[in-house]
Amino acid sequence: MGVIYGPDGKELKINKAQEKPILDREIAVVSVRDKWSSYPSQGLNPQRLAAIFKEADAGDIFRQSELFEEMEEKDPHLFSVLQTRKNSVLGLDWEIMAYSDEAQDKKVAEFIQSAFEFEGLEDAMLDLLDAIGKGFAATEIMWTIKDGKVLVDKLLWRHQKKFTYDDLDNLKVLTAENPVRGEDLPPFKFVVHKYKARSGYPSRAGILRVCAWMYLFKNYSIKDWVTFAEVYGMPLRLGKHEPNATQEVKDALIQAIQSLGTDAAGIISKNTEIEFVSAIRGTSDVYRTLINFCNAEISKAVLGQTLTTEVGDRGSYAVSKTHNEVRQDLKEADCKALAETLRKHLIHPLVYYNYGPQAAARLPWFKFHFEEPEDLAETAKTYSILVGEIGLPVSKDHLYEKFGIPKPTANEEVVVPPSYQQLPLKAPLKQRYALSDKPPRRPQRAVDKLADICVAAGISPLDEMIGPVMNLILQASSLEELRDTLIDTYAGMDTAELEELIARALFIADLYGRWTVNGGI
Repeated sequence: MGVIYGPDGKELKINKAQEKPILDREIAVVSVRDKWSSYPSQGLNPQRLAAIFKEADAGDIFRQSELFEEMEEKDPHLFSVLQTRKNSVLGLDWEIMAYSDEAQDKKVAEFIQSAFEFEGLEDAMLDLLDAIGKGFAATEIMWTIKDGKVLVDKLLWRHQKKFTYDDLDNLKVLTAENPVRGEDLPPFKFVVHKYKARSGYPSRAGILRVCAWMYLFKNYSIKDWVTFAEVYGMPLRLGKHEPNATQEVKDALIQAIQSLGTDAAGIISKNTEIEFVSAIRGTSDVYRTLINFCNAEISKAVLGQTLTTEVGDRGSYAVSKTHNEVRQDLKEADCKALAETLRKHLIHPLVYYNYGPQAAARLPWFKFHFEEPEDLAETAKTYSILVGEIGLPVSKDHLYEKFGIPKPTANEEVVVPPSYQQLPLKAPLKQRYALSDKPPRRPQRAVDKLADICVAAGISPLDEMIGPVMNLILQASSLEELRDTLIDTYAGMDTAELEELIARALFIADLYGRWTVNGGI
């Protein structure tokens, strides 16, 4: 029997009651009150933030989950970098890969591919990637049975505040029956994706836990900056009253001063006085500097770099390329983590319910195509050097696969270079195998001269043998066809004659080598 994993990634023992999917109910029951937040970010200060984190450390992540949700809503920069991180995964193609090339494994993979075509899968992946910021994310699986197969009907997003941790850091789901301490997550009912930004306890794992302090300091700066902008350039309005002025006179003076600031109008008694003191021109650079610093630190935490979000076009190409590689590392890690989650908590139950526990030991693989696009032009140059200059043997099948070119079948017409012409067999040797109409280079002239000398010397049998072979090579569409044709063509050849021709060919090769070394003609 294959190993069965629970939502926490640990091995489970399945009993008879759990061998069928839960079809008739939702475990994490959502009430109308769940969408209302306590807005813990209101009046947020270091003491309150520390208190929220201490609650989460004890297992109660309710207020921390709501705070993280508010942080994304209130901070456009934080929202932007988190979306960039998530969309770098969602924008990739993916595929289901069979466990092996065996027929049964391929059949299971085809079934999983079709089972993953349910509505809302992309949205569910976005929900699961919420674990990057908050440490974990969960969707509840709603199963259905169709045509005798157990399938996923939909994945329902569950807010992190619907869960809690016990004293041993085991994740519990809050239910209507147990809304405080929660219950164990049933097998094959939840897809729980976890992200560890760093080592430590699971309630501290999310990136937003790291960003929370920068968020707090940035909020302070923005608040002070707005206050500064509100009074920037306005003169100080100083009211003066008599020492024995009544409270009524003082209140009227205050109201008049405030009216002058907003309505530019007001009334006061003769016994009072308002003096306008010129405003001291300050600077807002200190606020902007602190806010930019906080944004840069948030970018580092989420994206692993700051260049593309903070520097813009001022960065050099080399530095930008380096930062892109850092982002590629994060993207690959996110893809692998999400693929593992989907394989354990979604593919596993689909295989288990439809093919039995034995098949669950050979699960298909979920793979994102996160590899960066390859420069095929540069790759072609590399292969040209390896094959054409170094002489490295390379399989044609490998080249077809490397460049994504379909291999031609036996009956298909293939494309050849226009200059590669097939000439009549009786044409001179140097013309028959010329690959270009351009005047040959000096080494080629030497070859042509030597060929004419050999023909004149009576080595025509070699020409008579090589000529048909060259024509067959040009006409053959595959190596197998060429082999079969050669066997049929030269089935009755005298081996003694062949040995003599090979000896003459070696003589010509040796003669050409000496000719080239000595300068040719």
